[in-house]
Amino acid sequence: TGAQQSATVANPVSGASPDLLPHFQLEPEDVYIVKNKAVSLACRATPATQIYFKCNGEWVHQADHITQHSTDHSTGLPVMEVRIEVTRQQVEKIFGLEEYWCQCVAWSSSGTTKSQKAFVRIAYLRKNFEQEPTAREVSIEQGIVLPCRPPEGIPPAEVEWLRNEELVDPALDANVYVTPEHSLVLRQARLADTANYTCVAKNIVARRRSTSAAVTVYVNGGWSTWTQWSGCSTSCGRGWQKRSRTCTNPTPLNGGAFCEGQNVQKTACTTLCPVDGAWSEWSKWSVCGAECTHWRSRECSEPAPRNGGRNCHGPELDTRNCTSELCSHAAPGVEDVALYVGLVAVAVCLVLLLLVGVLVYCRKKGGLDADVADSSILTAGFQPVSIKPSKADNPSLLTIQPDLSTTTMTYQGSLCPRQDSTAKLQLPNGHLLSPLGAGRHTLHHSSPAAEGADFVARLSTQSYFRSLPRGNTNMAYGTFNYLGGRLMIPNTGISLLIPPDAIPRGKIYEVYLTLHKQEEVRLPLTGCQTLLSPIVSCGPPGVLLTRPAILAMGHCVEASAENWSIRLKKQSCEGTWEDVLQLGAEPCTELYYCQLEAQACYIFTEQLGRFALVGESLSMAASKRLKLVLFAPAACPSLEYNIRVYCLSDTQDVLKEVIQLEKQLGGQLIGAPRVLHFKDSYHNLRLSIHDMPSSLWKSKLLASYQEIPFYHIWSGLQPFLHCTFTLERLSPTTSELACKIWVWQVEGDGQSFTVNFNIAKDTRFSDWLVPDSEVGAPALVGPSAFKIPFLIRQKIISSLDPPGTRGADWRMLAQKLNLDSHLSFFASKPSPTAMILNLWEARHFPNGNLSQLAAAVAEVGKQDGALFSEAEC
Repeated sequence: TGAQQSATVANPVSGASPDLLPHFQLEPEDVYIVKNKAVSLACRATPATQIYFKCNGEWVHQADHITQHSTDHSTGLPVMEVRIEVTRQQVEKIFGLEEYWCQCVAWSSSGTTKSQKAFVRIAYLRKNFEQEPTAREVSIEQGIVLPCRPPEGIPPAEVEWLRNEELVDPALDANVYVTPEHSLVLRQARLADTANYTCVAKNIVARRRSTSAAVTVYVNGGWSTWTQWSGCSTSCGRGWQKRSRTCTNPTPLNGGAFCEGQNVQKTACTTLCPVDGAWSEWSKWSVCGAECTHWRSRECSEPAPRNGGRNCHGPELDTRNCTSELCSHAAPGVEDVALYVGLVAVAVCLVLLLLVGVLVYCRKKGGLDADVADSSILTAGFQPVSIKPSKADNPSLLTIQPDLSTTTMTYQGSLCPRQDSTAKLQLPNGHLLSPLGAGRHTLHHSSPAAEGADFVARLSTQSYFRSLPRGNTNMAYGTFNYLGGRLMIPNTGISLLIPPDAIPRGKIYEVYLTLHKQEEVRLPLTGCQTLLSPIVSCGPPGVLLTRPAILAMGHCVEASAENWSIRLKKQSCEGTWEDVLQLGAEPCTELYYCQLEAQACYIFTEQLGRFALVGESLSMAASKRLKLVLFAPAACPSLEYNIRVYCLSDTQDVLKEVIQLEKQLGGQLIGAPRVLHFKDSYHNLRLSIHDMPSSLWKSKLLASYQEIPFYHIWSGLQPFLHCTFTLERLSPTTSELACKIWVWQVEGDGQSFTVNFNIAKDTRFSDWLVPDSEVGAPALVGPSAFKIPFLIRQKIISSLDPPGTRGADWRMLAQKLNLDSHLSFFASKPSPTAMILNLWEARHFPNGNLSQLAAAVAEVGKQDGALFSEAEC
């Protein structure tokens, strides 16, 4: 090789500058060999006639070099780039003697230049930690240090910490930091820091986990302030009064010490006895006056009431008629005056009645003319079953077919009413909806049972399929066109409404709606954030919608602007969750909007995807609804008997999952579910059993109560939290159980269950209390998916979209339907009326009252007579 290099140097490449030493544009860098994969080293120099690698003082064979020639366009000098590969066997040959290194040497006609040395090392990471974290129990606000020394490795391992399998990020929590020696330090322990901590070491070769260390943060109890002294125990004479305090400042938690000292103090008291009042003697009668009366009086003073005694009963003044010279000359004409006053009163009443009659007559004259159609026309049009064919002798009846090719109308009005509007909807006498002609439209109804296998087969070819749940239990799908439709997941309260013309004409979409189990999708929560709704996907993502679809799902939040900051989150294509809408704030985009009601939310979205509702509490008064459900075995073959108390988020989907789970376990429902408001007070949930007949049953629970930690419930990420009370019958013949189960949050609200049933009774699963199920198929296509007939809908939209006089347009309809808080959102859309009707459909399907909607539209029509004016022939 040396001879070849000398020959090459003696014959430099044509074009090389004879006066320049080569300089390196790229030098080899340190690399690690992972397992048996060879590594590549490269260098590039200009101007250079030859470049060779030298490894550990020996030249690398010329055949092992991969050479590439080029020219530097800025200088015109030749550029040479050389690569070699180094294998694990080459490095292991000198293992233990010295480190394996390689260096580039470049030649030009002016001399040689050497590159920096690049070291090649074999990467590894040993299995055992040199030091692992250990379990700790500390008082609240004390500091905690969890040591961790990672296993030996090349390159040295990086260390991160997990809290309950969630990554601990010191950048997000100022109370946490990691020392240079990889120890985790909690400056001041908080209740939320009670968790399992794991040290994780990783490098390019492997990832190692330490054993988890359980950290328990306990709180020693402290006395509250004394209450006010109670009233004396006796109302007359000597008694006692007391005051009390509770061990709730703070309440002992997680094994903390209870308060020392007395919780009740007593002291003696004396109460004055009450004295009831009594009347004195009557005074003498007064002189007979001009009114021919005289009087006498008495006082409640013998004795006067004191110390809470009763007052005297009866009058203190007595009056009687009398006669004397003073009253014998009474003024004449008193009876005549009374007669005149009565006549004047009658005359005034007659005048008032006449005025009322005139006002009523004027109001009737100012109302609708006789030839204006009755508002019942609109109401009748809402009833598809009442459609009648048009009569030949009445040409004014409306017999046109619905125009399904109408282009999108752009709303150009403002939120303020205009006074120059003209006549709008011209309605004749008769029904608004005529029968559709035979063969005019053909609707292909999607059948999930028949098309399920084909649909899933097509879906499996898409990249997003791997993140969808398997099976059809929590999934609905269908094929839709411009007529729109609806998808529903039964017994969950989850549905997707695709309004008419949301899908472009000529397009057909295969749409799905899925409910995710929380273990399938990782939703990161920080601080006081909590999951308030199920995680729902609708898709496929990326489809073009010309109008917003409406996704309906339940939630468990007691919403108030003072206590909650609620955000709608959507998962991006990269898998990260983003805030797309903050409820109550001005939306930053017109793609999303959310109508939040007491137990459900309706999400307007022009982009399908994966959504969830997340809240962050702003005060300790913020609360979530928990549904408490009791289950027990339907049969009891042994002496032991288990009662399971589930603490669930108050949404239909979670209750459905628990019912399915208990069905597999052979359980039965005990009593009706209860709702508990769980506050963000960091207090745990306690459960206890009481009033159980000790002669028949005994509890195998060692403590007086069970607790579910606050953060397990508040996060909302553990859907099936429950406690089990294990009871034992003292006799195999015992078949009746009567007891009470209390569930309450420490320093918060509580609920009690009265349990009284026969454990020997064969309870069938069909007798269980289940959520209200939706009526109909999971997928509805076209007009069958909507309550409002298509032609009625189009007439209402064309009539109410343009601004009307005195606000008689879509704004008044929104007010009648209690949707006037969303006027800005409706006004931002091409058809505000269509948005209102779509929301009504999403909220009221399938049991909505069309008569009430018709009445609301009719009320809008009365404000503007043009809405119901009769069409001219």
